[in-house]
Amino acid sequence: MSAVNEGTPIESLNITAEEQKKTFRKVALRLLPFLFLAYAINAIDRINISFAKLRMSEDLLLSDAAYGIGAAAFFVGYLLFEIPSNMYMQKVGTRATLTRIMILWGIVTMLMSTVESATSFYVLRFLLGVAEAGFFPGVILYLTYWFPGSLRGRITSVFFMAGIIAGIVSGPLAGWIMSSFHGWMGLKDWQSLFVLEGIPAVILGVIAWFWLVDQPEKAKWLSPREKLVIQTSLAAESTHVTKSSVALKQLLCDPRVLMAGFVFFCIYSGTNTVAYWMPTLIKEFGIQDIRQIGMISSLPYLTALVAMYILGRSSDKFLERRWHLALTMLVGAISFCLLGFFQDQIGLSIGLITLGAAACLSAVPLFWTIPPAYLSSTAAAAGIALVSTLGGMAAVLSPILVGAIKTQTGSIYMAFSVIAALLVLGAITLLLGIPARLIRERKV
Repeated sequence: MSAVNEGTPIESLNITAEEQKKTFRKVALRLLPFLFLAYAINAIDRINISFAKLRMSEDLLLSDAAYGIGAAAFFVGYLLFEIPSNMYMQKVGTRATLTRIMILWGIVTMLMSTVESATSFYVLRFLLGVAEAGFFPGVILYLTYWFPGSLRGRITSVFFMAGIIAGIVSGPLAGWIMSSFHGWMGLKDWQSLFVLEGIPAVILGVIAWFWLVDQPEKAKWLSPREKLVIQTSLAAESTHVTKSSVALKQLLCDPRVLMAGFVFFCIYSGTNTVAYWMPTLIKEFGIQDIRQIGMISSLPYLTALVAMYILGRSSDKFLERRWHLALTMLVGAISFCLLGFFQDQIGLSIGLITLGAAACLSAVPLFWTIPPAYLSSTAAAAGIALVSTLGGMAAVLSPILVGAIKTQTGSIYMAFSVIAALLVLGAITLLLGIPARLIRERKV
């Protein structure tokens, strides 16, 4: 294939819009189903600990505080090795990196069945974070090798949906495995869960080596003409990219970045608490059957799918972000606060956790419409990365906080009330600290 210079007009190569559409549809059909499935399994293997905890805590005498530390240990390993993993990917290629990541996280997930104490629990959760480090950002980077910016938003949105789908199926799947495979090969129900849910990741990792290709020009399933269409589309796009850098010190002193980071921290505290503590909360309602807990756990994710669509359309229609996000966060806060008052009413309690969890999950895509709208163009890229990092600290701190509160007070409801308070603080910070005028003028 002949090289294409950056900025080569598509018209000069007689590449039509229909040809572009057909080519990128072919690429999407080849790559997206595999990556979608991989991300769904990634999410399932990350949060299956929340269901295993219902049984393993009893077997290992694991306190809620110890569970919270173990849940957080995953993110410590993930955050520490995320950048090294991405740097190594640029050296060895995406195919080799994703193959390594999937096989390793599958193996560590299966090894979780060997946990015998709090210490081994911490170590294996940390190693799981190390194994998974770089998967999500690696895939996001990989997509930029295949799709131009004009298509990347839709492609990334489809990829994001895998996380929600995983939330819908993970509960019923865990309930079925733990109910049906207790005693399988001499394993307890929670041990069977880790083994059976770790195997698909290993299989996918092996398939990735044969299915994925690092760059379009190496893809044997593309014709020379299709490769030219992709290369030309990406080269034309690169001429419009303006590179700039902003010092980290400058960003850390920017109140806009810090406030956005705090708002995301509050939202992430809610979503992370839902992911790791919802099965425990449902059990507190008086529901003991693991299958029922799994089915109920899928309700917030189903509700979130609908809520994300409605809120996204409304936010785009009115070009308004702050109140949409703030009210969504407040709905989550109110729902969490009311849980303790209606703990004896199972139906109402299920409704409240469904509404509160769905609100937290729906707040995430709403939030990410705001930072690009009020950060300057020169600070946007680095600023968004820093906002993500600041908010991501909630993944480490919130499980520890919830576990400590439940251990000290004996009440999971008190812990959810604290998360509700964080959501309220985040909503107030959003409304008072982020200027509506600037967001409206830029018409996100």
